[in-house]
Amino acid sequence: MRLKQIAGLASVLALAAVPASAADPIKIGFVTTLTTGAAVIGKDQQNAVNLAMEHIGYKMGGRDVKVIFGDDEFNPQKGKQKTEKLVKRDKVDIVAGYIWSHVLMASAKTVLDSGKILISANAGPSPLAGKRCNKNFFNISWQNDQTTMAMGEVLNQRGVKTVYVIAPNYAAGKNMVSGVERTFKGKVVGKDMTKWPTQIDWAAEFTKVKAAHPDAVFAFYPGKHGGAFIKQYQQAGLAGRVPLYTAYTIDSIGLPKMQKAGLKGVLGTYMTQQWAPDMPNAQNKRFVADFKAKHGTYPSFYASQAYDSIFFIKAAVDAVGGKISDTDGMRAALEKADFPSVRGKLTMGKNHFPVQNFYLRKVEVDADGNWTTRLKNAVYKDHVDPYAKDCKM
Repeated sequence: MRLKQIAGLASVLALAAVPASAADPIKIGFVTTLTTGAAVIGKDQQNAVNLAMEHIGYKMGGRDVKVIFGDDEFNPQKGKQKTEKLVKRDKVDIVAGYIWSHVLMASAKTVLDSGKILISANAGPSPLAGKRCNKNFFNISWQNDQTTMAMGEVLNQRGVKTVYVIAPNYAAGKNMVSGVERTFKGKVVGKDMTKWPTQIDWAAEFTKVKAAHPDAVFAFYPGKHGGAFIKQYQQAGLAGRVPLYTAYTIDSIGLPKMQKAGLKGVLGTYMTQQWAPDMPNAQNKRFVADFKAKHGTYPSFYASQAYDSIFFIKAAVDAVGGKISDTDGMRAALEKADFPSVRGKLTMGKNHFPVQNFYLRKVEVDADGNWTTRLKNAVYKDHVDPYAKDCKM
């Protein structure tokens, strides 16, 4: 046998000796919304995931890694179908993503029954934080109630005595309202839970607001609904007359459009969040600068969490030396939450939801004339969600 043939045979045998699980790239399934009117959020997440992959050099634990995106089409059944495809046909090693609580709730069982780890990059429904917590489910954003619990505290601090609440009637909307009601010490003088996602006109609700004469309005409307709500709030003559406090309604996706439309009523409004574009840690500075350079806008909080999810996974894969099939080792590493977050240092609670700070943010104009949100004071420090006590892990 010639030397070239011997060398070639040796190379083949060497490759054959490497287990397929180590030779193949790690596959992450990431479910988000890439079509319908809600795609603006999903594409912001997708851009952040792709940037994170670029920043880690497409490597985790010394192995190549790739992301397979699944489009939930803003629909629980479609989301479940895409999740099933990722798990059963694409054979992904881990599943992440999920903007919407109702989509996550429809899809979680598919992933968890397969024995794989599931990481929510946004949705934080209360059942998965409490009685239905699962050893293989992790959340890298928040529990839905927490952001609005912080908002309730802000209303108290600012001397608000009466508030009118407007939110969509679905899982996340109910959680948001319950969060405000749990901490707000004043009186809710009106509450409208609107049809989701079809209702996009609030004339009737705004008429009731005017009649109720509240000190403030609290609203939760993510995605395109947020921009429409702000526009109609201003058109109804409420902007500047009744202070508006929001959660997930005003973000870096909608603000450029609001600025272009001249919706100045949004300037000076407040929201609560666990992250802001101007957080001063090195990881966040790099993320925001590179995202702006690539896409010409500030990243949204949806993007920040999607970006964090990749580094969260990477830290666990690194800890098990690339053996992502070591679920016990992966789980133990994820519980440590030892990764560079754009929020700075955080810890993981016993129910696998973050223990972290929540801040007041205000809509302001940056040095370049762009509308953005700026960090104010911390409302909560190292906050544990209210459902963790019901988790029996």
